[in-house]
Formats: sequence, structure tokens, C-alpha cells
Amino acid sequence: MAAESRAPPLHGGPKMAGGGEREPELERVVEALELLLRPPAGPGERGDAAGPGSEGALRPETLRSNAAALEERLRLAPGWAALRGLRDAVLARAPALAAGAAGEAEAGWAAACGLLALLLCLKERLAALAAAPAARGAGPGAAPPPSADTLSVAQGRAVGRALRAAVGLGLVPYLPPGVGQRPGPPAPPPSPPATCGARLHAATAALAELAQHPALGGPLLARHLGLLLAGLCLLGHGPAAHSEGVTEAERARCRETLRHVLDRVYQPLAVRELLILQGRPKQSPPSPGEETKPALVRAPAWLRRLCGQLLSERLMRPSGVQAVVRGIMEGTGAGGAGAEAAAVDWRKCDAVAKILASCPQQCLSLEDYYRLVCPQILDLLHIQDKLTARQFQRVATTTLLTMAKEHPQLAEKHLLQPLLAPLLRCSETAELAVEDLSAGTVLVTEAELGSCVEDVLKVYVVGNDSSSLLLGSLQSVLGVVFSLYSFAKQNVSYLRSPCQEILLWFLEKSEREVSLAVLEGFAGLNSSARALHPRCRFRTGSEGGASIAVEETISDEDEALYQKVSSEQCRVESLVELLSHCQESGLAGDFFIRCLKALTCVAAEDEAASNSAAAPGGSLLELEQCHARQRRKLLVLQLVATLCESVSDTVFTDVAQVEEFVAATLQRACISPARGPGAAAEAQTLAMAMGLVAAMLSGAVQLQSGDFAVLKRLVPLLEELSRTYPEPLTQELATDLRITICTHGAFSPGTVGAAADGVLGKKPGTGAQSPAGNPGGTPCPGGGWAPSQHGRSSPSAPSERSEEQSASHETGTAGPAPAPCADSPAPAGLQELLVSAYDCQPPGRAAALRRLSSLIMQRDPEALRLQEKILQVFLENVQHEDAFVYLSAIQGIALLSSEYPERILPVLLARYGCPARGMEDTTAAITRMKLGEVLMRVTRALGDMVFKHREPLVQAFLRGARDPDGALRASSLSNLGELCQRLGFQLGSIVQEVTSCLTAIAKTDPEAEVRRAAVHVVVLLLRGLSEKATEVLRDVLRDLYRLLKHVVVAEPDGATVLHAQLALEELDAVMRRVLFPPQVLEKKIVVLP
Repeated sequence: MAAESRAPPLHGGPKMAGGGEREPELERVVEALELLLRPPAGPGERGDAAGPGSEGALRPETLRSNAAALEERLRLAPGWAALRGLRDAVLARAPALAAGAAGEAEAGWAAACGLLALLLCLKERLAALAAAPAARGAGPGAAPPPSADTLSVAQGRAVGRALRAAVGLGLVPYLPPGVGQRPGPPAPPPSPPATCGARLHAATAALAELAQHPALGGPLLARHLGLLLAGLCLLGHGPAAHSEGVTEAERARCRETLRHVLDRVYQPLAVRELLILQGRPKQSPPSPGEETKPALVRAPAWLRRLCGQLLSERLMRPSGVQAVVRGIMEGTGAGGAGAEAAAVDWRKCDAVAKILASCPQQCLSLEDYYRLVCPQILDLLHIQDKLTARQFQRVATTTLLTMAKEHPQLAEKHLLQPLLAPLLRCSETAELAVEDLSAGTVLVTEAELGSCVEDVLKVYVVGNDSSSLLLGSLQSVLGVVFSLYSFAKQNVSYLRSPCQEILLWFLEKSEREVSLAVLEGFAGLNSSARALHPRCRFRTGSEGGASIAVEETISDEDEALYQKVSSEQCRVESLVELLSHCQESGLAGDFFIRCLKALTCVAAEDEAASNSAAAPGGSLLELEQCHARQRRKLLVLQLVATLCESVSDTVFTDVAQVEEFVAATLQRACISPARGPGAAAEAQTLAMAMGLVAAMLSGAVQLQSGDFAVLKRLVPLLEELSRTYPEPLTQELATDLRITICTHGAFSPGTVGAAADGVLGKKPGTGAQSPAGNPGGTPCPGGGWAPSQHGRSSPSAPSERSEEQSASHETGTAGPAPAPCADSPAPAGLQELLVSAYDCQPPGRAAALRRLSSLIMQRDPEALRLQEKILQVFLENVQHEDAFVYLSAIQGIALLSSEYPERILPVLLARYGCPARGMEDTTAAITRMKLGEVLMRVTRALGDMVFKHREPLVQAFLRGARDPDGALRASSLSNLGELCQRLGFQLGSIVQEVTSCLTAIAKTDPEAEVRRAAVHVVVLLLRGLSEKATEVLRDVLRDLYRLLKHVVVAEPDGATVLHAQLALEELDAVMRRVLFPPQVLEKKIVVLP
């Protein structure tokens, strides 16, 4: 043996010194294995074509003849003496194998012993070759030589056949039924039965020794691990009747070997084999398609218990959860073909989740089990492999939900709190040691925050379990999620969509009162939603996400006030955007009504404050309470205003919501009648609410008996309004509405129909179900009735119109109404719309403008014939202060311009460049900004046709960028940036003018917003042109680069500096792509002549 251990490596040439005798010895061992398994020669048979299970087809006569041939060759053939000596040494260490190999009564056991002896010889030779000195390399540049103990492909195939035969002949026949059996015919019982234990121990010990070598243990454990484990379990833990002839020390070694093998192998493989050994439960019915398969004997109880203990040990090891999941799920395939395969996969996922959620019996403490397993369950959510990620996430989500149902407190402590930890860490209730944290300290990194949001989406939204525990835990971080949503809405971030889905899921699944309270918390009206900590701010991440860092305290009071106001404005806009997705469920309508009720409370507080005498001095607490009330009042007003402008007309989904809206308006009118500066707005709101009820009662909505029961809740408020409101006509309408509701519409006075026609934009008396009484009007902001539409005056000049309207209010009479332009009479219907466009009520005026826009969209011949007059009407209404009116006018001008750009655009550009005379500077600037919005809508509508009008549009915006008003300058630059995008950044010869204007503004403009807008246009140019920037901007690229560097160094505004840094990064990326283009490997086939 000592001489053999000094043998040269296998890859040394046959002519190496000493290699002629020792190197073939490895081949001799393999040749002996093939000789022992050689099938009988027959017609068409090949000795190397034995497939799986060929050793089972070897008859006893063949095994005996092969063993005799091997013995003869070992005795007589030259060069086989070394193998014979090595085999004798191996058999001397294993007396049971020696006795079996020498016996001739049972050919199968004798062949198994011979195979195991040769395999042990092969292990000895491989170990000796591995211990020999490594051979010298083949030279520089050549592939490294294989190790000395490497088997060739043919040798590996022969070794695999030998291992399969050794297991099949020496292990399988001695396993009792139900222990490690595979489908197929049962093995014949061994003879005599009393030797089963000793033979099983001899074969198992030999196989366990082979498993310790990498070259032999790999194929053995990969293909025969289950049978090896079955033998070790039977010998170490089975009944004594199956271990006759095995001492207690040997059984202890088998138990130790079992632990060693389980710890060594790939853990998912160990889990799968243990599950197979454990067998299916008795109660489980056979799945479809398995009835024709041979039935398996159920595993004995001791084996089932043992496998359960071993599986629990696998589970409680480090990374044991993932091993268990992979052991069960591997092989099922992610997204298998067909619905049935997918359903089987989901059932497996749910079964694994139940296993993980159950604490094993070996674990002494349930909390210890949760502490060990829960972090591993959360790690399952982060699997990156796309093929298995869905299954692993399903398992993790189902396990978490199951644990939350069974043990809520432990699940919250070990699962939900770690899951939400990054969000809880920066909420306003977090105990941050502010004095210990310097400005700029990152509390939550970009990767951590993105992973947390995605995990919340997977567990809460995809899991879709609306239990109180999950909803309560999510509510604790909902304010931070909303802040992140608002931040992502302002920036380009992939976190916007998951945050929106999380927020919408919570609002949908929670009770309505909780959802409304949370929405109020988002708006800052209460503390039901914990917002972001005051010292924390979101930062834009480099990967499209966001991070959370500690912000430096702002010492400048003006800057701090600006930051606070802008953040509140952004928060309200984000809330309205979120509510736009909740209109079908009615949540948006309920929240709008809740805000109106809050507005009523504000009106009541103002009324009480005006009636009570103000104290000359107060304590600090009273002053803080007063400031809190004022802040709440401003928030409510801002929220109601934004909702009125942004939420669509479908916000109310049923009659009950309309009733609550009207009730809130009536209650506010009863508490605080229209007086003072806000009297006009209050009167308009009251007129709209009462007109809405009148329209419903006049047939605009098909009312049922249950709807009248809802409307009857308005009767007390209408009665109080008819007694207390100072305007007599409003009192009369309130009384008539109360009578109509109480009679279920059987009696409807004329005032109800007139009010309904005013809201619906119809001529009084022409409604389908309006009464034929005296046509009235609708309440005007001034307090009286406005005359009927056919009796109202509507002159063309604004000054004359205001004078005649005031005269009309004073006298209550008016003469015949001339058309807006009397030189060309219009049809009666169109003339009526033109007159209504000057209505004193904004709802009626806006309805007329929208009707005119609809006629233009439908290409009505009469409307197109009068397009100049209609344009004049639209332009005058653009100056109106009510958003509903001027937005309707903007829409109409945009429609006209898109239909006739050659005629309309010059007029708009002239108005945009030179405002009307006699206007104040502020009013003129606001009107020009509205016209800028019109021009941008026309630009979007024209599409590619905008290139024809490129230069006048750009020149107009450049002139606007030099206006004295800062807001108009910023608006013009914003419009210029969007126009560049619409033009595809093909500016042509005017690129010099654009860049010169941007450079001058960014360096010299006194307003930070204007400088910010100028730098933003530069960012849009560079980002939109990308690689083309070096071609399109080649003459001005250096100037733009210097401008951006100047902004980064000298600009005091942080947002402007951020825009400049983004532009520099974009420019750097463009130049890198131009200077260092990516290498592309291409195949080129050239045909030589």
C-alpha cells in the first residue's frame, strides 16, 4: 500500500517513470466492476448498453459466472496482482463483506459484496492519487490539467452502474415493506431472514464509507440518498427485530452517520428524501391520474415519527426554512403548463405555509420558534430568481397570514414589526435622538426603503387579508407611505405605483369611518395617520427610488414658511389624486361631504368668534389653540377648494351622498347666512345646492320611494332656511322644495322647475317635467332673483355689461337683450347660449361655455359660421376669476384653435404678447398665463402640425420670459420646455436664441422659481436629445455646460442646484456614450472573390 500511495497522477503519460505499472490500476478497478456486471452475451446485445435497472435483469447464473471470471482473472491475468492484494486488504477490514463474497449460495448478496469491495478499492486508489504531488502544468496559456483522482466519462458511467447494482442487490432486498420502497414490483425476500440485519449493516456501512469521498459520494447521494437514509434509519432507530446481529455500538454509529449524512448533503434534497420516506398521510385520497400506479406500502409509525423529527431539525437550522421550501417546491416548476399544474403548485405552496406556521414538538418555546423562523420567512420575499420567486412569495405571504391568525401578538412582534421597521423608524412617533443625529444622516437607505415597500405590497395587497391585525399594523405607517407617495408623485420614481396600490387597498378594505379618518389624517386635519418625522426628509435615489435622511433645521423663517406651505399644497394635491381613484366606491364623495361638514364647523366657529368679545390678552395656551384653529380652517378651505377644482362631476354615486352634500350646504347657510366679503361665494354655493335638489325633483334623476325617504332628511333644514335666511326668494324656494319633497313630487311649484333649468343650463319653461308656471330665475350672489334668460342684458363690452348688470339688480327689470354682436343675427338656440355665457351665476355661465365647446366639437354649421363671435366670448370669459368658468373658456378656445389654427393662433399669440389695455399688471399677467395654457393645449392637439407654427410660438414664450411678472416668466419657461418636447427638440436656427435666454435668466433673474424653471428647460433639452445633443446643440453645448457649473457653484436655491446636477449627470452620460460607445460583437460573413 505504501508503494501504491507514491503512484504518479493519472494524467501522466504512459511512458513516465513508474507509470507503466501503477497508472493502469485505476483502470483495472473499473474494468473489474464492468466484468462483474457484464450481461450475458446474446444476439444484438452490447455489454455497454445496460440501462437503468439492467443489474436487476442479471440472473443468478450470470452473477455467478461473472464472479468466477473475475476471480480467475485476478489469480492468473498479469497486472491484476495489485488489485487482488488491495481487495484482500479491504475485505480484511470488512469481515461481513468477505464472508458474503466467498459464499456461493446467494448470488445476489455475493455480487453485492464483490461490488462493494471493488468500490472500496476504488475509493482507496482515488484517495492515494489525490494525496500524490500535483503534476507540473502544461505551460503558459494552456488549460490546467485535471486532478489526479478525476474519473473519465466512461469510468463515471461504470461507477454509477456499480453503485446502482450495489444498492439494488445489497440494500433494497433487506429493507422491510414501507421503508424506503420505490414504485415497482416488490423485491424477493432474502434467505435466510435471520441474516437481514447483519447484511443490511454491512452494505450500509460500506455505502456510508463510499459517500465520504467526493468522486463517489456525489453520484451515490444524488441518486440513492433515500435508500441510504432508509437503511440508516432502520439500523439506528428501527425495531430491534430488524437489527438482529447488530450490536448497540454499531446502531449508535448508524445514528451518528445518519446525522452526518443529513448535515452534509444539499438540504432541500435531504428534505425531499425525508418526505418521501415519511410517505403520504393515510387520509389523503389519491390525486387524479394516480389510480393506475402501483400502491405504496404506508411507512411504519416509528419511521413517520423519526422523519418528522428530522424534518423539524432541518427546519430549525440556519436557512432551514428556505431548505424546506425548496425541498418541497423544487421540481414543480414555476408557472407550469396548464391550469391544473398551476393549481397543484398553489396547493403545495399553501401546504408548505401550514408546515412553517406550525411549531414542531421538539421546540420548547413557541416564541423561540418564531424568533428563529420569522426572519427566514421574510427573507423568502426577497428571492430574485424569477422562476421560483412567485412560489416563494406565495409561501411567505400565506405563512405570515396564517401566523397572524393563529398567534397575533407573536406575529406582530416577529413578522409585522420587522417588516415595517424602515417605515416605523422615521414616523413622527419614533423616538429619534435628534441631538445625536447630524444633518444628512441616512436613516433608511434606498435599497432598504424600496425592499420594504415591495414587501408590504406583497404581504398586504397581494395577500389580500383584511384582518384587523394587518389593517392596524399598516395604519401605523400609512402616513409615511402617503408622504412617500406624494414625494414620488413629484419626482420620477418607481415607488409611486406600489405606494398608490397600498393606500388604495387600505382605503378599500377598511371600514368607511376609518378610511375617512385616515384621509383626514393625510390632509393634516387629525392625527390618525402618523406622518413623517419633522426632522426627516425624502431624498431622490440613484436607482429610481428614495432614501430617508435627517434634514438640517432651516434657520430662515421665510424659507421655512415656504417649505411648509409648499409641502401642504403638495400633500393636498396628492390626496386629491388618490381620491380620483376612489370615486366608484363612493369614498371620494363621502370625504367631500366630510370636508363640507368641517367647513360648516369652521363657519360656526367664525360665527361664535364674531359674536364673542375678544379678550385683550390671553395665555400662551390659548394663543396656541387659536393658531391651531386658524391652521385647521385654512387646511379645510384649501382642501375644499382643491376638491371642487379637481374632482370630477361623478364624485357622488347615489342619492344619499347628494343629500348629505346638500344638507351640509344648507346647514352652513343656516348657521352663517351670506354676509360680508364671502357672501357671493356662499350664495352661489347655496344656489347650486338648492338647484341640484330641484333638478333631481324635476326628473333629472329617476327617483324611487327610498330616495324620497333620504331626501326627507332635508325637510328640517329647508324649513329652518325658509324662516331664517335673509333673502325672501331663497326662503320661497326652500319652502317650495320642502313641499315637493313631502308630496313626493306630486305638487311642484314653478320656482322648483326654474331652479332646475338654471342648473341644467336649459331655458326656463322648456324642461321635460318643468311646471308651466311663471318662469323664475336662480338666486344671484347679490341676493335677489336674476331675471329670466330671455330678459337679461348682455352687452359686448365688459364695462357696459357690469353697469347694466348693476342696474338690473337695482331695478329688477331689463329691456330686450341684444346679441353679443348685433351685425349678424344668430339662431335662437345659439343666441341663447351666447347670452348665457354672460350669466351672473358661474354655473350657468360655465354650462353655456361647455355647450358652445360641444357644438364646435360636433362641427355645428351655425357655430362654425359664428366662430369669431364665439372666440370673442371665450376670450372675455378667460378673464373671469372663477376656475370653472375660465377653464371652460380655455377648453373652448383650444377646440377652436385645433380646428382652425391658421385663423385662431395669430389672435392668441397677439393677445399673449400684448394684453388688453386698461388692465392691472396682476390681472394682465394672470390672463396671459391662462392664454399660455390655451396655447399649450393647442400645441398638444396639433401634434406634428405644430412644426408649422414653431417660430411664432417660441418667440411668444421667449417674450413672456422677459415679462416683469415673475409668475408669468416661470409659466412661459415651463411652456417653452413642453413645446420643445412636442417639437422633438428640433429647434432649428432658433436654438441660439433659446439657449441665450435660458442662460441669462438662470444667471440674473431675481426670482428662484424662474431660475429653477430655466434650468429645468435645460434638463429637458439634454434628456430629450440624449446622444443627439452633441449634434443639435454643438454650437451652444459649451455655454450650457458652463451655465450648469455656474448654477451648481453659485445658486442659493436648492431645487435649482438639484436640477443643474441632474442636467450635468445627463450631459456626462451623453458624452460618455459618445466618446466610449459600447462594443458590439457582430458576426460578419465576407464572401471572398
